[in-house]
Amino acid sequence: MENKKKVFRSRISILLVIFIFVVFIYSAFRLIENDNYQGFYALGGVTLFIIFIFGGMRYIISGNELFLKMWFIPNGSKNITDIVSVRRSYNPLSSPAGSLKRLCICFKTGSFNWLISPVREKEFIESLKAINSNIEVHIPEKTGIWRIWDWDI
Repeated sequence: MENKKKVFRSRISILLVIFIFVVFIYSAFRLIENDNYQGFYALGGVTLFIIFIFGGMRYIISGNELFLKMWFIPNGSKNITDIVSVRRSYNPLSSPAGSLKRLCICFKTGSFNWLISPVREKEFIESLKAINSNIEVHIPEKTGIWRIWDWDI
């Protein structure tokens, strides 16, 4: 059993960043064109808030616990021994992840699965399995040209 604390930041998808950038630029031009500078400042604040959130997502493994943390605010924790399986997901539901390429962590207890997106996925899964060797991992290994379907979105 591993007792040292490991921190994994969230993957940030370049496609989500481009989407936010395009929406910001389009909206900013429209607001400036209509002399709506208050709306422009509000849009800038919302965009900075989104960037702040994306940059602060962390997944922490400490002892037998998996913690979700947004900057310094804890968002929840679960016991790693309660994890049944980890599988790939591209579910667009709101979750503490800055990418659509996610891991769905299924637990024994409770009806909610966690959708997370750690940068170093393999190391993250190995750290979980070091604590709970009964975790079933369902992540396909894609190679060659077919890898394009598994890229970071």
